[in-house]
Amino acid sequence: MRRPVTPPRTRQISSYQELNQVPYLSVTENIFLGSEITRGVALDWREMHRRSRELLAKLHLDIDPRTLIRDLGVAQQQMVEVAKALHQQPSLIIMDEPTSALSIREINDLFAIVRELKAGGVSIIYTSHHLEETFEVSDRITVLRDGRKVATLPAGELDVEKLIRLMVGRDLSEKFPKEPAPRGEEVLRVEGLSRGARLQNISFSAYRGEVLGIAGLVGAGRTELVRAIFGADPIDEGQVYIDGRPVNIRSPQDAGAAGIGLLTEDRKSQGLVLLMSVPDNITMSVLSRLTNGLLTSDRKEQAVAQYYIENMAIKASSQNQLAVNLSGGTQQKVVLGKWMATKPRVLIFDEPTRGIDVGAKVEIYRTINQLAAQGMAILMVSSGLPEVLGMSDRIMVVGGGRIRGFRDRAEATEEKIMALATGADKPVSFSSQTSAVSELLKRAQEAAESKSKG
Repeated sequence: MRRPVTPPRTRQISSYQELNQVPYLSVTENIFLGSEITRGVALDWREMHRRSRELLAKLHLDIDPRTLIRDLGVAQQQMVEVAKALHQQPSLIIMDEPTSALSIREINDLFAIVRELKAGGVSIIYTSHHLEETFEVSDRITVLRDGRKVATLPAGELDVEKLIRLMVGRDLSEKFPKEPAPRGEEVLRVEGLSRGARLQNISFSAYRGEVLGIAGLVGAGRTELVRAIFGADPIDEGQVYIDGRPVNIRSPQDAGAAGIGLLTEDRKSQGLVLLMSVPDNITMSVLSRLTNGLLTSDRKEQAVAQYYIENMAIKASSQNQLAVNLSGGTQQKVVLGKWMATKPRVLIFDEPTRGIDVGAKVEIYRTINQLAAQGMAILMVSSGLPEVLGMSDRIMVVGGGRIRGFRDRAEATEEKIMALATGADKPVSFSSQTSAVSELLKRAQEAAESKSKG
């Protein structure tokens, strides 16, 4: 009697954009969640840790697999998500914005993995707002606009400008539509700000009408600096001044009261309450101003929310739409509207266009121009050098928790910024078309890391 033929098990499809991790579990536990290795009735932790180390080493990620996810940075969490996908050995991987929080070296490592997977017969769908990346890894490129397919073409038949034209349905004459505003008096001054080894004696000023870009490699202390200024992290010493007057900032509430707003790097977990509506997210920072006695005035709250929904051109299906259901670009507008409602003097953007499509990026850039023209001081942290160079009036370069130097817009180049960021004796040069993933830039970062370890 013949045995019935058992159909082959379908190999798994792996897909991710947002981090689907359990923060209070370890790296190993997250990688093996749902596919744990057992020895008899017990979990085989030794083998799972060993395999986790192999996966992490493949991605050049030097962390202990027993580390809790919550204790990792966003970039490291993103790479753990990649390791989890590799562990599943899928026949198809859908990578949705996989490099949004990665350093240049990590991007190179990921691209090497993508090429290995392709050579091994794995199919990959790669979604990215970073257009240069698509040419690094794609054989064919499909463009979607307003929920419809516009075109599918071989990557060799496209360039960045053609791709932008297909994406937005029009030409974008400038990727970074910078409009310089007259620089006014000093608004923000930071003196001697220090926090352990993370920040060491940081001093600088920002002025009315100025966009001060903050550049540096991953781990340089950029986000740590703006979080310290905003009172999200405690400092050991230092003083912040607004309009020449010292202000005591021990919490984000203190910062908001002093006229400082922060659009965080991770807007979903730190900038929004995803299960609240758009109006509720916008007005949460000014509820104390919208009360009639002890109760919040619905009329005042709706009026404030509607003003910023219209002013920021926030597209929502209704006023009650939850923030979780908005696109990345619209979510960023909601966060911006929340801070605009506080009438800030200083507005800090940490990775303002992360996970946002090219059309929404231009809208954010134009908003930054408008705010600077209105006399606001803007601090802009970005891991994208073209973005920093394209939108800043002045660039402050940080590295190792210190200020490495300043460059005015007229003299700043990618080579000069990277030379300061890496501490290299000579400027680094690389191709402008693939600067985000260039080998020379990788070497410069590796040299800096080696120097810091030594």
